[in-house]
Amino acid sequence: MTSYDNQPMIQIRNLEKKFAHGDTEVVALDNIDLDIHAGEFMCLMGPSGSGKSTLLHILAGIDSPTGGECHVLGQDLADMTERELAHWRNEHIGFIFQSFNLIPVLTAAENVEMPLLLTGLSKKERAEHVETALSIVGLSDRVSHYPRQLSGGQEQRVAIARALVTDPLLILADEPTGDLDAKSAEEVMTILRKLNQDFKKTIIMVTHDIKASHYASVTRYLDKAKLLPLGSTPQ
Repeated sequence: MTSYDNQPMIQIRNLEKKFAHGDTEVVALDNIDLDIHAGEFMCLMGPSGSGKSTLLHILAGIDSPTGGECHVLGQDLADMTERELAHWRNEHIGFIFQSFNLIPVLTAAENVEMPLLLTGLSKKERAEHVETALSIVGLSDRVSHYPRQLSGGQEQRVAIARALVTDPLLILADEPTGDLDAKSAEEVMTILRKLNQDFKKTIIMVTHDIKASHYASVTRYLDKAKLLPLGSTPQ
């Protein structure tokens, strides 16, 4: 059993994040309390600058809070060194970026394989994982294609396969449809819903896209660094 069984997968209490901007202190997150349970598909919405991406980066261990507590998968992220965080993130977190972040000189398969290079898997095992991940996103026929040979929607699906390839417990998506046309966005969101419903992945997605938010099971709003009560929207 995991250490968070019967408890939320993510527990956030009194979370704060402040930045120094010249002589001014900017509050990015203000006293956030949030529980997210295994199997949820949560959408975070709100105006630009409301703290959505900052919260996502803290959950991934990419950024650290200036106050409060953040427990993810039973781990207090504040207790981990940068090295431990990197290993933990590679093992448990799949991160999907708006801008795909694919490496242009690598094929789709090579891009997807990248997170596996930090594991102890053999070359054959890595190839099997890559094949499975690309199959899930419907790109088995694009294994040898380079990013420049793919459409934006296909590039994002490769990026989703890369996030999936280590079989993470938690998928974090930062504006995954932000650079896509409507058809490609729908394809990407259908895949994310499939990952949530069929593969039982817990997903937290930041988006401005109302249509994308409809694929989530619950939507929460951030406004002026504060998390609004469930059911509330920014005025």
